[in-house]
Amino acid sequence: MSQQPILLDGKAVAQQVLEQCALRVAELKRQAGIVPVLAAILVGDDPASATYVKMKGKRCEEVGMRSQSVYMPASTTTQELLAKIRQLADDPTVAGILLQHPVPKQIDERAAFDAIPAIKDVDGVGVTNYGSVALLGFTHSTPNPETEPIHGCCTPAGIMRLLAHYNVPLRGKHAVVIGRSPILGKPMAAMLLNADCTVTVCHSRTVDLPSIVRLGDIVVAAVGRAKFVQGDWIKEGAIVVDAGYNVGNVGDVDFEACAARASMITPVPGGVGPMTIATLIDQTSIAAAWMNRTR
Repeated sequence: MSQQPILLDGKAVAQQVLEQCALRVAELKRQAGIVPVLAAILVGDDPASATYVKMKGKRCEEVGMRSQSVYMPASTTTQELLAKIRQLADDPTVAGILLQHPVPKQIDERAAFDAIPAIKDVDGVGVTNYGSVALLGFTHSTPNPETEPIHGCCTPAGIMRLLAHYNVPLRGKHAVVIGRSPILGKPMAAMLLNADCTVTVCHSRTVDLPSIVRLGDIVVAAVGRAKFVQGDWIKEGAIVVDAGYNVGNVGDVDFEACAARASMITPVPGGVGPMTIATLIDQTSIAAAWMNRTR
């Protein structure tokens, strides 16, 4: 395209989300004297994961919540991790539980995710929340006080919020999701389908991937490979959402080449990443408000 694409500024939108969270948290403190706690469990000593946990803790503090970091050794067993999750689940001060992934190979990650009660599964990784998102839909509108909130998986939920902020039309559009992970690709496809998109999910076994991506009005790249999506894969005027973050601060799409054809595109960094963290904090504050209503 001769015209520069619109940059989907996740950093700016995330700041607005966090400001709303701060108001919700302040109201909880005023009404009930409650300071919501987000408990983050880190198993092992992966430096990147430790950085992410600290970043999430900082965002908690910015909105008036508390973060609780739980560090467990790399030798932790599934049963030991499940015991810790049950302990946090029973703690009335903890509004949200985050298990930083990936975990060491000896741990049954799915069992751990599903041990987190749905209301405290603020990362949206458990089967209960995933099923609710897929079957009942998902919205970021003000939660209904009569029903327990549904927590969407944070990255796809953050993407949906970002698209909504920029009034991206979804109904009837062909969305191509590249990646089928249970915490990104699959829930992303479900959310787009519920928004009336026609959705194609591509993965490592997809034949002739470029030709399929070229059909997409909306392309979401979530493969974990630097600059994987090439510019000539992108349909003229498509909206490109880069959910990847790789060494060197680059995403899963070749930004310059894809931007030359896209009408809208997310930068890396500053696009999807801030929305992921803001969604996590937002859902923690919503969980805290719900639990306070039901006490």
